[in-house]
Amino acid sequence: RDFMRREVQPIEAECLATAREMGADWRQWHVLPAVEAAKAKAREAALWNLFLPDAELGAGLSTLEYAPLAEATGHSLIAPEIFNCNAPDTGNMEVLYHYGSEAQQAQWLQPLLAGEIRSVFAMTEPEVASSDATNMQASIVSDGDDHVLINGRKWWATGLGHPNAKIAIVM
Repeated sequence: RDFMRREVQPIEAECLATAREMGADWRQWHVLPAVEAAKAKAREAALWNLFLPDAELGAGLSTLEYAPLAEATGHSLIAPEIFNCNAPDTGNMEVLYHYGSEAQQAQWLQPLLAGEIRSVFAMTEPEVASSDATNMQASIVSDGDDHVLINGRKWWATGLGHPNAKIAIVM
C-alpha cells in the first residue's frame, strides 16, 4: 500500500491524461516513461511478478496470499503493469511456466518475467460465444516440419496494440 501511495497514485492522473490525448486507437499504444520508471522501482523493491508462486521467478506467494495484493492493485489502471502482474501477461506466463518447453521458457517466459516484452491473448471469435474455451472454432494443424498452421479468425486479441508485444497465445 505504501508503494501504491508513493509511486503509483501520484502518476495515475498524468498517465490517464496522456492516454486520453493519444486517443483510443488500439494500434497506437505508447510506453509511458512514468510507468517504466515505476516498474523499475517495483522491481528494486521486490514487488515484481507477485502472482507467480515460484519463489525463484516470482514472489513465491500462494493464490490466497496474492489475492489481497491483486485487489489493491486492481483499483488502478496502471498498477498491474507496474508490478508485472497484468493481463494478458500473467495468464500467458502461467501457461509458459507450466507447459512451455525449456526452449519456449528461455525465449518467451524469461523476457516476459523480466518485463522486457509483452504478450497477446487471442480467444474471441466472431459468431461464437468466445468466453467458453470449448467453443473455439479455430484449429491448429501440424505440417510435420515443426511448424503449425492456424486456421480460423479472431475477433479481438488482448494486448495486440502494445509496441512490445512479441508473443501470442492463440486459443
